[in-house]
Amino acid sequence: MAGSALRRLMAEHKQLSQNPPDGIAAGPSTEDNFFEWEAAITGPTGTYFEDGVFIACLSFPQDYPLNPPKMKFKSELFHPNIYPDGRVCISILHPPGNDPLGYESSSERWSPVQSIEKILLSVMSMLAEPNTESPANVDAAKMWREDRPAFKKKACLSVRKSLDTS
Repeated sequence: MAGSALRRLMAEHKQLSQNPPDGIAAGPSTEDNFFEWEAAITGPTGTYFEDGVFIACLSFPQDYPLNPPKMKFKSELFHPNIYPDGRVCISILHPPGNDPLGYESSSERWSPVQSIEKILLSVMSMLAEPNTESPANVDAAKMWREDRPAFKKKACLSVRKSLDTS
């Protein structure tokens, strides 16, 4: 299984290298391990995260693409769909099949036709439009709903920290 996963990851890397989507760069963290990737996502224009450059790690299972990778931001991000430890909570990264809690339809969850590019574009979209109905960070979701100026201030702090190279 790992052989087909490796071939798929190599093909996706080639595609992303030759035709990267705007605001996204991604590839293996090291040349000798295609199962661990690093991605840089630029905060979407017109959002509280605009101009930030957020670094995330993707860890792919040996049976990829049958199961999704795990994604975790290394950059600090205050967002309703990102756990305080950086783990990303978005439907596309949830295992395939029916949601045991009945919240998501199976079509919203992972399927082998998804790609790394689709994941990263979905996360970029999530930065712009959080899902506060099923938050990973309850404090961020509450602030998004009830005190948008305070949320903006925290988001701007995330952007500044993402650009701090010292």
